[in-house]
Amino acid sequence: MALDQSFVGRSYPPSAPYEVGREKIREFAEAVGDANPAYVDPEAAEALGHPDVIAPPTFVFSITYKAAAVVIEDPQLGLDYSRVVHGDQKFAYRRPVRAGDRLTVTSTIEAVKSMAGNDILDIRGEVHDEAGEHVVTAWTKLVARAAEEA
Repeated sequence: MALDQSFVGRSYPPSAPYEVGREKIREFAEAVGDANPAYVDPEAAEALGHPDVIAPPTFVFSITYKAAAVVIEDPQLGLDYSRVVHGDQKFAYRRPVRAGDRLTVTSTIEAVKSMAGNDILDIRGEVHDEAGEHVVTAWTKLVARAAEEA
């Protein structure tokens, strides 16, 4: 069943705040194999003008994807998550994510398309810190594969 086109433009309430920790940043940097010292050493980050360690650019995906659950799980949208694959991801930063940030994400459905029987869902996540400053925008493309015919 095709996704409901009327959902394009729908925004969901902001997520609960996520506090970014140094250890989470270090673990993520290790997991992706990025040895940039600004991700693990506060002095290296300060030398670059940051108040604390910063996160690798793709770190925010873990926060925005979790926040997108409100979209994915919306029963009115009609997304069959068992058929979903991650199609694309991109980010536009105003500033790096830093240890100590308390971030919220507001998810908005930007597009709903159908191609070759597949549903394509574009979700934009606007990430703000607790002062309301815009930190980053993340776009996630999900593809719900067409059901196989018997």
